[in-house]
Parts: sequence; C-alpha cells; structure tokens
Amino acid sequence: MPNTNLNKTIDHLFRNEYGKIVAVLTNKFGTSHLEQIEDAAQDTFIKAMQVWAYKSIPDNPTAWLYRVANNALIDVLRRGKKMDLLDNRQLKENGEDSASEPSLNNSISDSQLKMIFACCHPSLSEEYQIILSLKLIGGFSNKELAEALLKKEETVAKSFTRAKKKFREEVQFLRIPVQMGLQSRLFIVLRVIYLLFSEGYAATTGSQMLKKDICYEALRLALLLRENKYCRHPNLEALIALMCFHASRFDARLDENGELLILEFQDRSKYNRELIKIGIHHLESSGTKDRLPSNYHLEAARSFYHCEAKSFQKTDWKSILYLYDLQLKQQYSSILALNRIVPFAKVHGAKKALMELNELESKADFGKTGLYYAIKAELLLELESPEYNSTLNKAITFTDNELVKNHLKKKLTNKKGS
Repeated sequence: MPNTNLNKTIDHLFRNEYGKIVAVLTNKFGTSHLEQIEDAAQDTFIKAMQVWAYKSIPDNPTAWLYRVANNALIDVLRRGKKMDLLDNRQLKENGEDSASEPSLNNSISDSQLKMIFACCHPSLSEEYQIILSLKLIGGFSNKELAEALLKKEETVAKSFTRAKKKFREEVQFLRIPVQMGLQSRLFIVLRVIYLLFSEGYAATTGSQMLKKDICYEALRLALLLRENKYCRHPNLEALIALMCFHASRFDARLDENGELLILEFQDRSKYNRELIKIGIHHLESSGTKDRLPSNYHLEAARSFYHCEAKSFQKTDWKSILYLYDLQLKQQYSSILALNRIVPFAKVHGAKKALMELNELESKADFGKTGLYYAIKAELLLELESPEYNSTLNKAITFTDNELVKNHLKKKLTNKKGS
C-alpha cells in the first residue's frame, strides 16, 4: 500500500478512534494514569504506521488498536510497579480479551459519554473543560485548539497541562452523573460537540477542507446524549439540526478533483435531502417557547436557508442577515460579525459592505486573519479596485488550510489571466 494511502487510513483512524481509546482506558484504569493512557494511545498509532507499512492492514484495525494500546498500558503500569496485588488481578481482567469484540462497541459509547461529562466536571473552569474535552475526546492538536479558542498555541499547551493535573485531582473515576449533574453540565458538553463538528466542517489546518470523520463523530455523540431523557433540551435539538443541515452539503463542497467549491458554484442536486428532512424535524422539535433562541437555533436556521435555496442567487439573504444581527445582539463575536459581512453585501451592496468591514476592522485585530482578507478581496473585486490582488495575496498568506489556500491562488491566477 502506498504511504499516502496508509497515512490517510491512519489519520482517519486517529480521528475516529483516539478519543475512544483514551475514554475506554480511562474508564478501566482511572484518571490517575491519564498521562500513561495518552502515551499508550499515541504510541499505538505510531506502531500501526510502522507495522502496517510492511504488513497488510488487519481485517479489524479498530480491535487491533484497542488491543495494542490496552496491552501497552498494562506493561507500562506493571513496569512502573504502580499496581498492588489487587490491581494486578484487575489488570488480568482488563487484559487482551477486554479490548476485543463483541463488547467493544457498547463499552466505547458508554466510556465516551462518561469521559465527556467527566471532562466537564463543575470543579474545572470552563476553559479547562473545553480544552480537556477537545484534546482527549477529539484528539485536537494544540494548533487546532488555538484556532478554535482564539488563543496562542503556547497558552493552550500550558492550560492543557494544568487542566490534566486538576482533572486527576478532582475526578478519580468516570461516571455519568445523575439528573441534576447531567443537566448542569449539558450546555458545556454541547459547546464541546459544536466545536468538534466545526473543526471537521471547516478544518483550520492541513490539506483537507472537510473532515467527515470528526463531523459524524460529533453528530453521533449528540444523538447518544439524546437517548438520555435528562439531556433532551431545545438546544440539543437545535444543535443536531444544525449539524444535519451542514452535513447535507458535504458532497457538494468539493469537485471531482477534490478541489473546494464555494457556495455559489455548488451543485445543489447533491445536497442530501434525507439529512435536510431530519434536520427540519429536529429544528421543529427545538421550540424555545418563552426563552430566546440559542446560537444553535440561529445558526441552524441560517444553514436551513442555504439548504432550501434553489440557487445561490435565490438565497434569502435578508433573513440570513437578520439572523446574524439577532445573534450578535445576544452574544457579540468579532468572527461572527466578520461572517455577517457576506450577507450584508448581498443585501446592501459591496460599497456599503466595505464601509461596514472597515468599521469592524477598527474595532478588532484581523491583521493575521485569512478570512478577513478573503472577504475584503471579494468586495474589492466587485468594486473593481486595484487593491484586489494585494488583498487576496494577504488572504493566501494568512490561510493555513492548504485546500482553501489553493482555491484562493486559483482565483488570483484567473484574475491575472483575464
């Protein structure tokens, strides 16, 4: 098998299985061994790269990964003499057979839910809860976390170290809390799932724009939550709707060569109507009655308008702009305000949108934000401004995702050739 295919397979499995391995092993051996569990999980994927490069990939790679990680951890704990005789009996019970089928799927789902609620323990700060969850469950790199949380990589790394220490001290075993505990942690758990999905839907780094593995994992976790009656909440329904609407457009976001297709040029016949139908069902079930709609409700509604539009030109931009304005009034975000410029331009024109963008730029630091320059370049192109090329070059410079970068380069080339 060529190395590129092997790399893709390992990357796919890492995104799908890393968090599950960590959750299952932490559930078995406790949080006091979290460092060794992380090392065992990471070493297992390195070993898979080495072994599978010379041998064929096993028929059940998931079971192979669990077995190797489980046994590696047992070896480390025994060598470190960190187990007494009673623990050694537990180690035997947690040995090779426990990491194989048929009980693996059930133990994964149970362990993952326990892990995500444990990471969101109320004794931890919200920042620690999110960093722990995305690192241990989502397998996020420091760079991905820094992008998601708008922080520096160094800050994220230090916070993760401190969060793990606090986690080991405060949370000894993984347990799904009872009714009040579930409900008190639900909102932060939903935010973790949302961030997980967002990174998969618009990857900040790497050569992929879309990481379906992460998106479907986030959706799976949300649906798992829904099975517990104490977790059923309008915000959860809205989040599931949001993810379904976004996921319905997966097949239209890339062309046959794997190149990025922006919304204007997507083939809408490729939108998954079944997922849109499921999304509508969940959005209709998310009635907020006397409370304000959440960010998930507003974003889901915006995504629905994109799914519903027969063409880019027939999109209901006024309603989308209204939803942005409503969300910004409830909870201001400079990135959200930046994204709002797109529907604002469709409703009010490029000239007014550029004035709005310049005003926004005076309030926030977008100096190294690729999206800011990409949006500005689009407005300058429509206004036939000579600053278009230099602005688009800045967008290319400050974009980390290779697929997006290539899309912007192609636009620059096409403009020069015209």
